[in-house]
Amino acid sequence: MRLPLLSFLLCPLLAGAAEPITHVYKKAGERELKLTIVNPPDWKASDQRPAMVFFHGGGWVGGKPTQFTEHSDYLATRGLVCIQVEYRLIKKNDKGPPIDCVHDAKSAMRWVRGRAAELGIDPNRIGAGGGSAGGHLAAFVGMVEGLDDSQDDLKISPKANVLALFNPVFDNGPDQGWGTARVGERYKEFSPAHNITSDDPPAVIFLGTNDKLIPVAVVERFKANMEKAGVRCEGHFYEKQGHGFFNTKNPEFFYKTLLAMDKFLTSLGWLKGEPTLKQP
Repeated sequence: MRLPLLSFLLCPLLAGAAEPITHVYKKAGERELKLTIVNPPDWKASDQRPAMVFFHGGGWVGGKPTQFTEHSDYLATRGLVCIQVEYRLIKKNDKGPPIDCVHDAKSAMRWVRGRAAELGIDPNRIGAGGGSAGGHLAAFVGMVEGLDDSQDDLKISPKANVLALFNPVFDNGPDQGWGTARVGERYKEFSPAHNITSDDPPAVIFLGTNDKLIPVAVVERFKANMEKAGVRCEGHFYEKQGHGFFNTKNPEFFYKTLLAMDKFLTSLGWLKGEPTLKQP
């Protein structure tokens, strides 16, 4: 069994945890793209459990799927099926938009939903989570139409049913957005903040007030526009914290943000009972 970085928080909960399972969800040329599934200890294929699909950060040019390993390990003990996605990164010297990234994010969501019955997942309760550029991808699959991979089965919806967004770069527009240089005039095709509609999934957002990539005002504007559209959106702001503050290298805020995510999912009925995460 994997030994998480935050063993002092998680090890007592993971004694019976199942080994993660890796699947190929797509081939891009000769490359096989994989996702890793972490099941609850008492998981059965006949279950109808909620699931969270996680996308890692790294500016669309770096990062690893293991960014959300500890989140997945904990949430699995709370009854969720958790999936961590490998996606193609923007190639070096490519100054263009993250087309491969959004293609793969939607492909991964379709793979999970299309196999929900064998994965023990409720196809109507598949959430998406991510940090930074991964937060963009999570919001993208929940909110933006189009930019589908031509090899996907378009009859299967890639739409996330809930969003957990950790300092997400979900505004790619010219007004304090991030990534505008890459998407240029096409920002409305890529930017979740410019595609808010009443059928968007409920969202919870975590941001440090000292984040140098994402101003607090951008998240507050996103939250206000979601609520104006009639969509539930929670914003959690953490004083003096910078970009990536929620990662495991910062146990205090890993704990605080994951606990808030647990409570948000519990309020939606996706989790039951009190959180079991231990405070560091």
